[in-house]
Formats: sequence, C-alpha cells, structure tokens
Amino acid sequence: MSEAPKFVANPGSTLGEALGALIESEVNRLARPIAEDNGCVYITAGRPNPRTGHPTKLLLKDTSGNEFNIDAVIANQRMQPLVLIESKYIRYKKHNRDKGSWICTAHYSLRRTFPTIRKSVAVLAGSWSSSSKAMLNSFDVSLFEVGFAEVIRVLANYGIDFAWEEKDRDRAMQAWQNWTQLDNHQYQEIAQLLLAAVEPELRQSLTASLNPDVPRQVQAIELTIETNLGESSLYTFNTIEAAIEFLESFDADTLLNDTTGPALWAAD
Repeated sequence: MSEAPKFVANPGSTLGEALGALIESEVNRLARPIAEDNGCVYITAGRPNPRTGHPTKLLLKDTSGNEFNIDAVIANQRMQPLVLIESKYIRYKKHNRDKGSWICTAHYSLRRTFPTIRKSVAVLAGSWSSSSKAMLNSFDVSLFEVGFAEVIRVLANYGIDFAWEEKDRDRAMQAWQNWTQLDNHQYQEIAQLLLAAVEPELRQSLTASLNPDVPRQVQAIELTIETNLGESSLYTFNTIEAAIEFLESFDADTLLNDTTGPALWAAD
C-alpha cells in the first residue's frame, strides 16, 4: 500500500475504505493463481484508456445496456466470464441492504446475459445481517464471511482499536493514525489473517467451478409465462421431459387464472 495521509476529514470512513481495499487485494492474490492454474484469465480492470493508457473500471454490460462495476472476473481464453467475484466490507448494518441488493441485482442480470457464468462469489467482511446474507443466498451467491468481531480481534493485535462507536471521532482518528504507522508487510499480514478462516473453502469453491473435467448436464429448467398485462408465473422442472410434458398439456385458461395466486396476507 502507498503511504496514506495521517490526518483526514473522516478517519472512520477512510480506515474502512483502506481495510476494504486490503481485503479485496488479498482475495485477488488468492484467486488469481487458481484461475491461471485452470487455464483461465483473472481480470480486475477494464481495457486501458486509449488516450491515457491507464486501466479503466471493470464494467460488464447486461442485455438492457446497464453497466455494472464488478470487482473481479474469471474468464476463459475466449474472454467469456465464468465467475463473478465481489469483496465488500461494511462497518454498520444500515448499509447492508444497499450493498447486498446491488450484488443481487448486478449478478442476476449479468448471469442472464452471459450464460457461461458458473458462479457468483461474495467475500463479506464486517457487519452483515442474517437477512442480507439470506437474500444473497437466495440469488445463488456463494458467501465467504469475515465477521466484524474477527476484524476487531485481528486489528487489535496491531495496536488498532477498531471497536469505536459510530459518533466516536477521537477513537476513529487514533485508529487511523495507528493504521498509517504500519508497513506494507504488516498490512499483508493483516489481510492474510482476516481471510485465513475462509481461504480453504474459497480455494475449493473456485477450483471446483473451474474444473474442466466435470461433464455438463441439465440440472433444472425454468419456464416463465407472461401475460399481456405484465403478470408473470415461474415454473421449475428437474428434467427436460417434465418441461416438455408441461408445455404439451398447457391449459391457458387454468394457468392464467388470477384467482389462484397468493395474496399479500394469508386468510385468517
């Protein structure tokens, strides 16, 4: 890490950003060789700006033209995305919904755009609520969590009190100043300690997803039926035969009967 200014306007936020960048860098350090060992490309930035030559943000565009800034992507040699990777640190649970919902929206939309994507990964550090993690899981995002208590414990070993309250600027400033006294070797140690508990599972998950020897087979089929009024019904099947049987016996009057759908509240 480059030397940081010791005095900043918002020390708590600045330290959080530095910690988040450190965790993201460690995730990249761990994941890159796994990708390359499996003949893939690890990407953390977009194409260089033709005018300046500097890397651009890694933006992936969905079929509607929406662009999403992804932290890292593992792609095959044809540059087709295989794995989407996010590293997110938050200190306060009030930010859970914003960052969690963004991951769900971005990854879901991109997976519908790029059929080669096999896995969505999110390394979550800090204070993540059970409801936000459940929401991410429901969108098929694989989670690897570094809890806030673990962040506090690791930083305390380096003389950094990270357990301040939200309005306690003095303790936040002292923590930031202590952080700036550390050297690059210590920053790397902190990153490795923070991810030590999730590293084996993260390695295994990525390796399994990139394994070229696993044969493809149909696992599920989803059919979406939409009406001219904007109503939508989703049907899921385990086999191709079951989906075909459903379509062959399709009864529009029965399936489009809006009296059978669930209500906001169950009847008393």
